[in-house]
Amino acid sequence: MRWDWIARNLDLIGDRLAQHLVLTGIALGVGFIISLVLSLAIYRWRRLYPPITGLAGTLYTIPSLALFALLVPFTGLSLLTAEIALVSYTLLIFIRNIVAGLDGVPAEIREAADGMGYTSWQRLWQVEMPLALPVIVAGARVATVTTIGLVTVAAFVGQGGLGQLILDGLRRFFATPLYTGALLSLALALLADLALLGIQRALTPWSRTR
Repeated sequence: MRWDWIARNLDLIGDRLAQHLVLTGIALGVGFIISLVLSLAIYRWRRLYPPITGLAGTLYTIPSLALFALLVPFTGLSLLTAEIALVSYTLLIFIRNIVAGLDGVPAEIREAADGMGYTSWQRLWQVEMPLALPVIVAGARVATVTTIGLVTVAAFVGQGGLGQLILDGLRRFFATPLYTGALLSLALALLADLALLGIQRALTPWSRTR
């Protein structure tokens, strides 16, 4: 590690880190919204589960570099290319966990909510969703760590955040930017996971083990 290179390039490193965070945040936000809509549709019409999860599973199994390569002829070396791929990899994780969380709500709790006069919409958002949060956040943790790692691969379409440092190090046979990008990506994934775990515990105190 050459610390003098790091000192001279703090602005560059900061820019790459910020880009990494933006790419990750957009992918997770868009992926969660799409997944929530699809999951609620599945929850309402169970027959939709096999085709939706089948499609999401197919997207998830495509190697990341192959998916980027397939998208480039249509969307170019752009932010859109990176985000389409990144969002695609979040769908299966989010959908499975949202549906599993809702399915895990005990039937007697639903019946109690109905007996108290809740509409189906009120029951969903005021009773079922809060109880499903631990499973949903668990999925968000997996999706977040996965996305942070995949963003580095987006460097091959010019949108890689910290992956640009890794790619630059590989191209120049220079270890310092390579290690800097890799270690910061690892640290970012660990911090994000811990932050989501803290949020989960704060929002669902009843789920803590005694």
